[in-house]
Amino acid sequence: MTSSSLAPFSFSNLSAFTRSFRHFWAAAFLMLVSLCIPFMMGSAHAAEQWPNRNIHLVVPFPGGSSPDLLARTLAEHLSESLDQNIVVENRPGAGGNIGTSYATRAEPDGYTLLVTINGPIVTAPTLYKESLNYDPQADLQPISLIGTSPNVLVVPRNFPAETLDEFVAYAQEHPDELNYGSVGAGSASHLSMAMLEHAADIELTHVPYSGFPQILNALIAGDIQASFMVPGIAMPQVEAGKIRALAITSRAESPLLPNLPTVHESGFEDFEAISWNALYVPKGTPDEIVERLNTLLAEIMQKDEVVTRLNSLYFTAESSTPEAMDERAETEKATWDEVIERLQLSLD
Repeated sequence: MTSSSLAPFSFSNLSAFTRSFRHFWAAAFLMLVSLCIPFMMGSAHAAEQWPNRNIHLVVPFPGGSSPDLLARTLAEHLSESLDQNIVVENRPGAGGNIGTSYATRAEPDGYTLLVTINGPIVTAPTLYKESLNYDPQADLQPISLIGTSPNVLVVPRNFPAETLDEFVAYAQEHPDELNYGSVGAGSASHLSMAMLEHAADIELTHVPYSGFPQILNALIAGDIQASFMVPGIAMPQVEAGKIRALAITSRAESPLLPNLPTVHESGFEDFEAISWNALYVPKGTPDEIVERLNTLLAEIMQKDEVVTRLNSLYFTAESSTPEAMDERAETEKATWDEVIERLQLSLD
């Protein structure tokens, strides 16, 4: 029977193995660095050369909507500043979620931009906890705020209340008799009224409609007694004497809506429901492009013709830093999450 022999252990053998091991990993690290450097240099070069082809500006709402009109105003001036063609691409549906989702899946190379409103960024993650296929915080990088606008509380012209206080008193005296219209569950017009109901201790019956034109018809016909509406649609009818405006949803009075008090100053100190539009890009877009876009937005939003155009839509032209835009969205999300949870509302 032959016994197997093992080489005797020696520290010199261990030392040689250790040196070989270190050499192997050093070589592997250098190879990895050599592979990454061209990629990093290529990304930096691409950012330096940006833009050298058409830019697509995604709007998750139909043509003629206020986000579309603001986006086209922005595209015109951004195209001039960048000396590059900007293609506005409308991708409506699901309250803006479809187009927003599309933008999150684009390459983060600066050639896909997104103009959107509060809903897909602030309320959608809570309303669609199970089915939303994007995460605004993880998938999108804010560039800047574009504009803000309050909503308007309107009633039929013959409604027996001419102020918000009188409206609240009437609702308290006539429980379950008043209906209000919105453009659907989870919309700003729905959540704003739900917030007022809670603050004022009143209860109205929610009647959803397919759009604001249908709400206008219902108000004029007396089928519903109230609605929070965008001023671009409501105010022409107010000025024509067909409906009456009681209050606006900003904390401060708006020079674009003179003589209309705020819900806030009527005694509901925490009440604010602002509509905004903002510019985003896919997360991972190079910092140089983000910074350049932010600088250009700040310049564009100060142009007289841009201010005038937004004012005609009852929007105040405003820019912001990316950080301030993030903070605004987070603050609003906390507010609307509370309303949504109180309603036990889910759209999954």
